[in-house]
Amino acid sequence: MKIAHLSSAHPRHDIRIFIKECQSLAAAGHDVTLVVADGQGDETRGGVNIVDVGPKSGGRFSRMTGTVRRVKDRALSLKPDVAHFHDPELIPAALALKKAGIKVVYDVHEDLPRQVLAKPWIPALARPLVSRAVEVMERYAVRRFDAVVAATPLIRDRFKGLVPIAVDVCNYPILEELLNDTCWEDRQDVACYLGGITRIRGISPIVAALPEAGVRLKLAGPWSEGGLRDEMVKQQGWQLVDDLGVLDRAGVAAVLREAKVGLVTLFPTPNYVEALPIKLFEYMAAGLAVVASDFPVWRGIVDDAGCGLLVDPEDPAAIALALKQLFADPERARAMGAAGREAVQKKYSWAAESEKLVALYEKLEN
Repeated sequence: MKIAHLSSAHPRHDIRIFIKECQSLAAAGHDVTLVVADGQGDETRGGVNIVDVGPKSGGRFSRMTGTVRRVKDRALSLKPDVAHFHDPELIPAALALKKAGIKVVYDVHEDLPRQVLAKPWIPALARPLVSRAVEVMERYAVRRFDAVVAATPLIRDRFKGLVPIAVDVCNYPILEELLNDTCWEDRQDVACYLGGITRIRGISPIVAALPEAGVRLKLAGPWSEGGLRDEMVKQQGWQLVDDLGVLDRAGVAAVLREAKVGLVTLFPTPNYVEALPIKLFEYMAAGLAVVASDFPVWRGIVDDAGCGLLVDPEDPAAIALALKQLFADPERARAMGAAGREAVQKKYSWAAESEKLVALYEKLEN
């Protein structure tokens, strides 16, 4: 099939969109194009044609109007069999593509109505109303699409009965990138945090915990809130942080070979408590012990695998205690890392998820 993946907001080499989904579909024999908006020009990589509609300009409103329109127009010009879109702001464009006779797949990365409840740029009193309006809009649109690809089973279940096909394709890691034979003794006595850096992803309690824990942190990812880094630099714990910036996949793999513990202490927002964060599974795949937020869904994963410790993510003392326990007992931490890697190999790898995605397209083709 001729498939156009569409994103007005994500980077062109996004792990879920480009590396996992687009390349998996291309490897299955489909003609895959990814439409992005970053101003970096067109390219072909990994069997995928990347088409650039020009950089995003202006603020959020400009992106949600002008950029969305350019993505829609380019998608129409490609005349794909299927348009597979990844940003909720593209819903109006997707409805137009559907009206033009193109099959539409909505890739739901996060629970949007619950995500809205934690958006700092929406006034707090207005968030419940906006959340409800977003849910009504999303349900209206989904009834007109051909399929939903959800990042978790819980998100998938929201759309069952609204769309002909709803399938979960979880954001589990590509094992070949992360599995390594690094001996535990060759790793450094450091922890790591990988991914986007925001307040609700727990950066402040992590930095505050470091002096008490006496542990150094390798930090890698984009700062996604203005002024947040400057605020963290003023904390006492910042002297124990190596801020590595945004790394490519090789850089991420290098950090995962060096560290012994991975931190994923997201705050208990409605969107996060039922999420399946990719960093959790990447830490496990790389053989790190994990310190994770004590959410019911995550508890089931971490306790079942025996791969780490669960904490209150808003409590620096709890995070510090977990880190101290793991670094004071290296054999326990090593065993947790090995257990996590075994669990990922058995249950949480991209290989099985890519088969679900390819099977979905077989259904759409018929």
